[in-house]
Amino acid sequence: MYKSPFDSCIQACLTCAMACEHCATACLKEEDASKMADCILIDRDCADICLQTAVLLQRNSTIAPDMCILCADICEQCAEACEKHEAEHCQQCAEACRACADLCRKMTVAG
Repeated sequence: MYKSPFDSCIQACLTCAMACEHCATACLKEEDASKMADCILIDRDCADICLQTAVLLQRNSTIAPDMCILCADICEQCAEACEKHEAEHCQQCAEACRACADLCRKMTVAG
């Protein structure tokens, strides 16, 4: 199997995307989902950006470094939104977002 020099960042992006999707779905099932609207919206945006970043890293795209910057920024925003909620799924999402942001930032200084 092909090993990319970006494997750890790609994995972090995929993990984050799945955590964000899980969080958004769980938020929708909360008793008062309307209170979770901001979290749900940023979760969905973050998941999309993380998935696209993983794809661009995998293909070693010339725009991957720029996408990593965007991904890190949105992951940090998502983490901040999720950290406002006590729900375990929000806390787990925030943790995945922070890890992804950290690795994406490292990609931009390494590359």
